[in-house]
Amino acid sequence: MSVAFTKEESAETAAETLLPERPVPEGPNLVTAAGLKALEEHLVAARAAYDTAMREPDVNERRRLAAAPFRDLRYFAERVRTAQVVPPPEGRDVVAFGSTVTIERDDGRTQTFRIVGEDEADPKAGTVSFTSPVARALLGRGLGEFAQVGSGEVEITDIS
Repeated sequence: MSVAFTKEESAETAAETLLPERPVPEGPNLVTAAGLKALEEHLVAARAAYDTAMREPDVNERRRLAAAPFRDLRYFAERVRTAQVVPPPEGRDVVAFGSTVTIERDDGRTQTFRIVGEDEADPKAGTVSFTSPVARALLGRGLGEFAQVGSGEVEITDIS
């Protein structure tokens, strides 16, 4: 059938259903136990949203409504499948995945954050990804050590 005989809105709806994949970060998918639980909850929510969209009687509307949940479903299924749960660090002598770290910057400001997996990182909530520049600079360092972060130097003042 020629495009001339299709509804104009069908082409628009089709374009809305071709969403790009969510990028999956390269490297290991390290997570905390809480991070795995959050990924599993996101997967359940994506499945529920997809199932709801699939009940839409209009085929074009169903495709439009299902596009984002289906993309999220694929993403979270892959992230749960590849998740590697890292147990909490046993010691407080060096910064490790799962550590809560307090640093003091050159200008006297202090910051505290926890180093977690990429999907669970939320700097506003005090968590940063283990792949972030600040985490990479601090991992493996001990209390009182200095690290170059950005254009300045920071001192590790607490590890818990």
